[in-house]
Amino acid sequence: MTHPIITDLENRHTVKHYDASKPISAEDLEVIYEVLRLSPSSINSQPWKFIVIESDEAKQRLHDTFENKFQFNQKHAKTASHTILFAHKTNYVRADYEKVIDKDIQVGRTQPENKEQAFGAFAFVDMNTDENGNNAAWTKAQTYIALGNTMSALARLGIDSTPMEGVDHELISELFSEELGGYQCDVALAMGYNDKVQDYNAALPKSRLTTKDVIAVL
Repeated sequence: MTHPIITDLENRHTVKHYDASKPISAEDLEVIYEVLRLSPSSINSQPWKFIVIESDEAKQRLHDTFENKFQFNQKHAKTASHTILFAHKTNYVRADYEKVIDKDIQVGRTQPENKEQAFGAFAFVDMNTDENGNNAAWTKAQTYIALGNTMSALARLGIDSTPMEGVDHELISELFSEELGGYQCDVALAMGYNDKVQDYNAALPKSRLTTKDVIAVL
């Protein structure tokens, strides 16, 4: 099959080694930030924060979060051009959704007199919230929508990436407490350009199950 989108996805791979000398351009970063901002989420909840690791100081902090486990990902902290921490709010509440509705009113998506009616969608949050007010499983799922969206955009831009569930959310919460503000990071995305010599995964053939195995058309 020939199509630009398919070509992008055929060419992308999970990078195992980055070339630290190749940064992502400011122009491409602007696109990436808009991709993050425009990512979809259930009921447009946007229960997330995206912390971009760019400076040497931030990269050192990220490097330090691998002290106890997942050391196989530690090298990406300093060699990737940038890393994004995808963080979610673990107790998303009505006041959080009100910010979304207020923005809807500001841009003309919702009429001011319909504000209370717009809260009807919040019932879906209630369905995914336990007796302690925790809805982390639901908010975390939203970050994966943004993660996939970003990875596809990076492939279009010709930028390499490595999704990392192998991160220590406890140490990240400690060392990035000010930036996270109580949000929790369980997945991160390293971005940049692969090391043509050391990135062994780039030369391996892509392996996926067949269309017949994973898609049923009824």
